[in-house]
Amino acid sequence: MLVQTIAYPPASKGDVVDDYHGTKVADPYRWLEDVDSPDTRAWVEAENRVTFAYLEQIPERERIRKRLTELWDYPKYGAPFKKGGRYFFFKNSGLQNQSVLYTQSSLTAEPQVLLDPNTLSADGTVALSILAFAEDGRTMVYGTSGSGSDWQEFRVRDVATRQDRSDHLQWIKFSSAAWTHDESGFFYSRYPQPAAGGDALLEVNRNQKVYYHKLGTDQAADRLIYERPDHPDWGFAAEVSSDGRYAVYTVWLGTDRRNRVYYQDLGDPQHPRLDAAVVRLLDDFDASYGFLGNDGPVFYFQTDHTAPRGRVIAVDTRHPEQSAWRELVPRGGDVALPSLGSIVQLTGERRDDEMFYAFTSFLYPTTIFRHDFTTGRSTIFKAPEIAFDPSGYETVQVFYHSKDGTRVPMFLTYRKGVKKDGSNPTYLYGYGGFNVNMTPGFAIGVLAWLEMGGIYAQAVLRGGAEYGEEWHQAGMLDRKQNVFDDFIAAAEYLIAEGYTSTPKLAIGGGSNGGLLIGAVLNQRPDLFGAALPAVGVMDMMRFHKFTIGWAWVTEYGSADSVGQFPFLYRYSPLHNLRAAAQYPATLITTADHDDRVVPGHSFKYAAALQAAQGGPQPVLIRIETKAGHGAGKPTAKIIDEQTDRWAFLVHTLHMQLPAPSAAAAAASAANRP
Repeated sequence: MLVQTIAYPPASKGDVVDDYHGTKVADPYRWLEDVDSPDTRAWVEAENRVTFAYLEQIPERERIRKRLTELWDYPKYGAPFKKGGRYFFFKNSGLQNQSVLYTQSSLTAEPQVLLDPNTLSADGTVALSILAFAEDGRTMVYGTSGSGSDWQEFRVRDVATRQDRSDHLQWIKFSSAAWTHDESGFFYSRYPQPAAGGDALLEVNRNQKVYYHKLGTDQAADRLIYERPDHPDWGFAAEVSSDGRYAVYTVWLGTDRRNRVYYQDLGDPQHPRLDAAVVRLLDDFDASYGFLGNDGPVFYFQTDHTAPRGRVIAVDTRHPEQSAWRELVPRGGDVALPSLGSIVQLTGERRDDEMFYAFTSFLYPTTIFRHDFTTGRSTIFKAPEIAFDPSGYETVQVFYHSKDGTRVPMFLTYRKGVKKDGSNPTYLYGYGGFNVNMTPGFAIGVLAWLEMGGIYAQAVLRGGAEYGEEWHQAGMLDRKQNVFDDFIAAAEYLIAEGYTSTPKLAIGGGSNGGLLIGAVLNQRPDLFGAALPAVGVMDMMRFHKFTIGWAWVTEYGSADSVGQFPFLYRYSPLHNLRAAAQYPATLITTADHDDRVVPGHSFKYAAALQAAQGGPQPVLIRIETKAGHGAGKPTAKIIDEQTDRWAFLVHTLHMQLPAPSAAAAAASAANRP
């Protein structure tokens, strides 16, 4: 038997054992859930020392970092949007840690900085989380989050003076902001302030309530609009209709696609009645309903009610019974796009004569288009210039069959003329859950991988909604194993078709995708050469006991259920490791401020995998500080983490990096002093 070659930090095993419906389940690393304890902090520091000592000895690491930095350094734009006759947009000049919000009076006027999040912290770890403008465009509410936390703080800024007002709101999470049309305040949702002495990064989040904040007043004076103490797990997203007449509340339960829709008739938009009754318009929790707009009392929704792939309906609030609903846009087919790719952003309001949208693909940097409704033409508004020549690469869509015969799509991107001799380093990425669609998208990290001679494969697993709600449901609850089977079959296809071979095949995924990687490593450790599980849900027995984890029960199930415990226990990454098994080289990544998937998941999994590893391949964990689940992560940290991921794969897959391309050499020369 091969032996481990790295001395891992000691991780003591406790004697915690839980009884799940008669099954005893040990949890020896329970102490690592307490992320702020001295023992955990000491373990984190020791693990990072081992990990970075390993990474720092990889010769190619600095070359990878340099090239990633060069590729990243180009202006990036978001789609513009209008309020009060003014345009607003985000731009990152290249390597700024956070994108900057600009405003301009017209598309040809000189843009002016409205809010630069880079000034909010020295290291770029404070990020913008939400943005909402009053109808006249003169005032905005913006949310910030620190170190990647889901917790937000709201402030209000005057557009003309670029100065913040006195308003400051706290203990907000998973909330929008919606202004009444008198511009005097806005609706938002917040949770109760955590108990004194509690840990805001771990405590369960329940009892969200809708409030109205009047400008210039203290948060303590905010008016409670709606709450449901009888349903502490319900959450509320507020919006105000474009005519200002209605406040519309989307009522959500966890991550279930189904929702309820309530509303208030505010009366005169310039003198809104905040005491109006909240009407339960769609209260059956039988489908998803996305509010699109209204004509007076007639509301329009995008829904999957009796249409798993979606349709648009009209609901007259005066006659809301289903028999009176009208179908406006039936379930449709494909929409023509410029090429194989995705529309990832769309802005515009009903009264506008233009809209903007962003198009992207694996080899197509995110490009902003302007569509003129008077001419019916779309033109490029902002096209990025990047130090990469895509003409030498191509993307193809292939199909393969999963274990049960289901036909599954996968996107492959690689250098033209690739040889199918099994020698190509390949990175297979997947997610598979929560209705998340894995469509083509642009990622600078992928470009660097392609330049290094790699193939990038993105599997479209069940659990997403690429083929409608049936596709989603085929990968949730007791059918979650289908997701793992789809991913394993993707790997087998890549090998069988000669794209790669086990020693050259790496796999990766984040969050629910991290769970995917942990599960397939347990089920087929022989199939992969390396693995990159990021911020993964690794403990399926206890995920629902922290922060918003309870919200995933609708997708995963719960170990507290006698009927659901067995299938969760059967694939839980933490609980299915086998002592002395030979696992592939693994680099686990997480962050100390992740309050979405708390870092205890990755901490416990890393300790257990290191103890179980019976082969010589490294099992490392890279723990980022002052960072969270991923949203708002500063550019510098993103580049650092991507550098270490690719360096780890270059080393463990024994990759020989090609000479720099002409474009890379030119970019390098341009950046020399």
